[in-house]
Amino acid sequence: MAFLVSRTGRQFQRYNEGRRQVVGCIPYRFKISSDEGTMSEELQVLVITSQKSHAMMFPKGGWELDESVEEAASRESLEEAGVLGNIERQLGEWDFMSKSRGTFYEGLMFPMLVKEQLDLWPEQHLRQRLWMRVDEAREACRDWWMKEALDVLVERLSSK
Repeated sequence: MAFLVSRTGRQFQRYNEGRRQVVGCIPYRFKISSDEGTMSEELQVLVITSQKSHAMMFPKGGWELDESVEEAASRESLEEAGVLGNIERQLGEWDFMSKSRGTFYEGLMFPMLVKEQLDLWPEQHLRQRLWMRVDEAREACRDWWMKEALDVLVERLSSK
């Protein structure tokens, strides 16, 4: 059973050398398509809108003291995008500055192979979610570090 309330507050947030640690996922799936009699798998990623604007991004949020990094990534994907799946090997770490707050963050990103997309999720009234092709998501995503994480994911999946 999934909780339908997002965690709030920052009293249990993790910090590394003064940078707030945030964890996110790039939810992905392979969509089967047929074009002129040939079947193919197309990689799609799930992007969401930010709470305060219509900027597109991948689910991410604070990593809390009572959870593993993988648990935090999974929780953020559930809360913000309403998806469940398998968290895979970390894509990397990025240091960045918040555009709105002017503070420094350390972002850790993971791929998530989506197994289930929920009809009800905690932030469904605050965000929109949209499956996109990789090129569309790269164009739509506002954050440079998330675009780099997407590039790492594409490289990793294409080398399999």
